[in-house]
Amino acid sequence: MTDRADVKGRIFGLIDQFNKKGIEVSEETRFAQDLEWDSLTVLDFVAEVEDEFDILITMNQQAEIENVGQLVDAVAGMVK
Repeated sequence: MTDRADVKGRIFGLIDQFNKKGIEVSEETRFAQDLEWDSLTVLDFVAEVEDEFDILITMNQQAEIENVGQLVDAVAGMVK
């Protein structure tokens, strides 16, 4: 069983790989607006998250996730 804190730490680590502008990341950080990720970067990042946690994030789920905290909650709910 993976707890939310573990999921959060692992996701923040993955974000660091894609955070080319060195923006400070919090749970309120938005992917498109704050990190300025384009759609290709988002797809690459989602693939990394899926591989890290051995899950599948559907396109519908992706459309509902706007910030880091929402992603942490979604992933934590999938890996229990």
